[in-house]
Amino acid sequence: MRLPRSSPKLGLMNDVTNWKVPKWPFWIADILLLVFGYLLTIHSPLPGHWAIIATGCVALGAALCVIPYILDYRAMDKALEVNALGTVAEKIQNLEKLAAQISSATKEWTNAQVQAEKTSTVAKEIADRMTEEIRQFSEFMEKMNDSEKATLRLEVEKLRRGELEWLQVLVHILDHVFALHTAAVRSGDAKFAAPITTFQNACRDTARRLGLTPFAAEPNEPFDAERHQAAGNKETPPAGAVVAETIGSGYTFQGRLLRPALVRLHDGNAPAETQPKNPAFAASPAPGNAGGEFSLESPD
Repeated sequence: MRLPRSSPKLGLMNDVTNWKVPKWPFWIADILLLVFGYLLTIHSPLPGHWAIIATGCVALGAALCVIPYILDYRAMDKALEVNALGTVAEKIQNLEKLAAQISSATKEWTNAQVQAEKTSTVAKEIADRMTEEIRQFSEFMEKMNDSEKATLRLEVEKLRRGELEWLQVLVHILDHVFALHTAAVRSGDAKFAAPITTFQNACRDTARRLGLTPFAAEPNEPFDAERHQAAGNKETPPAGAVVAETIGSGYTFQGRLLRPALVRLHDGNAPAETQPKNPAFAASPAPGNAGGEFSLESPD
């Protein structure tokens, strides 16, 4: 249906201005007919009959003048039809190309969709595998944490038991040093008491480096039930009780109270039991107080 654009005939057909019939033959024929009719009219011996012939010549000449324009019109009409057909054919060919492109794009889209589905399937498998690995890793880490926690708990318990043991030993030693110092002071020999006092201070300074701090109640200090314990009195002393002397050191460990100071109250506040007369025995705390009446778990 479509001719190639390189055809010269098609180029002339597409150019409407070239589709024109030559008019000069018709004009010459028209002029000859008019001249012939004019001569017949002037020189005719029979004016009636020759007049009709002259009129026919004029009419024929007029028709000959109109014929080329009618042919031009028809030629232009045919050229427009040909141009329209060429445009339609071109559009149809473009539609065919577009349909081919759409078909190709559809195939490409189908292939892309298939590849996307494959990729999605692989990604889902990878995600499921990663989820399973994460779950297994979490279980492994949880087991490791439980094992490490159990091990650390056991080690902490061992360390606390060891701490409690050496703390009890250190308190016991400091109790004996305090009893020795009290006995040396009560002996009245200043030369003998001075090195014992220095020795006790050195032992206490060493204990403070480990967090253990001994303390004693001052004479005539008001009795404090949280920091003091009355010797031989199982009941709480009355309000206003006054400390007479300290017969056993109290201890704090890292700011927590381990054992209150064992004190003797003044006679008016002392219990009814008979006080010991031996100063060395009075200065020494009871064996039960040496290291068994305090606990790291219950510092109060």
